[in-house]
Amino acid sequence: MISLDLRNAKLNEDLNKWQDKVSEAHKQLHEKTGKGNDFVGWVDWPVNYDKEEFARILALKKRMEGKYDTVLVCGIGGSYLGARAAIEMIKGLYPEDGIEVIFVGNTFSTTYISQVLKHIKNREVVLNVISKSGTTTETSVAFRIFKQWMEKKYGEAARERIYATTDKARGTLKALADQMGYETFVIPDDIGGRYSVFTAVGLLPLALANVDIEALMKGSFDAMNELNTPDLAKNPAYQYAVARRILDNMGYKAEYFVTYHLQLTMVAEWWKQLFGESEGKDGKGILPTSACFTTDLHSLGQFIQEGSKVEYETILYVDEMAEDLVFPSDPDDLDHMNYLAGKKLSWVSEMAFEGTLSAHSDDGNNPNMVIHLKDNSAYSFGYMIYFFFIACGMTCYLLDINPFNQPGVEVYKKKMFKLLGKE
Repeated sequence: MISLDLRNAKLNEDLNKWQDKVSEAHKQLHEKTGKGNDFVGWVDWPVNYDKEEFARILALKKRMEGKYDTVLVCGIGGSYLGARAAIEMIKGLYPEDGIEVIFVGNTFSTTYISQVLKHIKNREVVLNVISKSGTTTETSVAFRIFKQWMEKKYGEAARERIYATTDKARGTLKALADQMGYETFVIPDDIGGRYSVFTAVGLLPLALANVDIEALMKGSFDAMNELNTPDLAKNPAYQYAVARRILDNMGYKAEYFVTYHLQLTMVAEWWKQLFGESEGKDGKGILPTSACFTTDLHSLGQFIQEGSKVEYETILYVDEMAEDLVFPSDPDDLDHMNYLAGKKLSWVSEMAFEGTLSAHSDDGNNPNMVIHLKDNSAYSFGYMIYFFFIACGMTCYLLDINPFNQPGVEVYKKKMFKLLGKE
């Protein structure tokens, strides 16, 4: 399902030298004895997930079928990035099923919020608010605005269209949901936001968006089983984790996560949060950034090719996208493009990938790793997220940091709350 190509990674040492460290970190992750071990519930979640809650999600989807055409997902960070990445990767940017998913609660932008309100005026809406505590300001601001809009539009029936994903027993949002009579779903205590896409945090909006969540969970389950080995020769996730540490030690302090499809842009955004919040602490870590080729080759390409050598590239290449086109012929050929006539656009993209890899690696002397993913199905998405989860946990343990906290994020919140006058 996933393979890792390190032929152009330009590593200056053998991965196998890290085997003892990998074996120890693997033991810490799976026995839950390492740093941040109270937040490693994701490790065995594909087998230990709440089956009853999963059934409730499917039942809610069936109950509401035909009653909505728009899903508002209200959350920030890990409370929305995973779901958005999955929906766009699997369904594309313009899905044909008529269900539109709009993400709110991730910005204070008055223009964005106002335009969403205008856009949904004549649409049938369901709302999923996602927050562990219910006090995240961006999400709380948006939720109040859209909650009142829902109540004005649907009256008492609004409570049947609003769903809260939050703490199982406590917190502002849980208390509000119980008082209002909203159906609630649980954010597990031992899984942090950026590792939560295969919990109700991601599964509820995905189900409402017509994504096959059973296939997604099967993908994550298979990944959990197939990647559950400390043997570096057999575990591509751990190979990726170690390669990152070697490149870090070689002085490469930025990692470009590269995709070749616009519908994978949010996968890159999700990846940036996963690695940025997990690794960027204690003055350590590799800066996670991203690019979508070939689009960004006409902007960032120059720097990558000939600029200062501070970065390496990790390419997520999907081998079989669900949709394809054949380039048409033109009898006049005024644009001189008939040399591509009859060729699939997927083949054109593949040639662009191979040409760029050669240019950046051979001519530009940039290290490149290629992660090959079979396709953009729900199953593959589930497999992919577990691959990155376990790789991220491993690479952070090899750096001797806690991958599961984010103390730096709290700093801006305290400063903002003071300026806003929050007690």
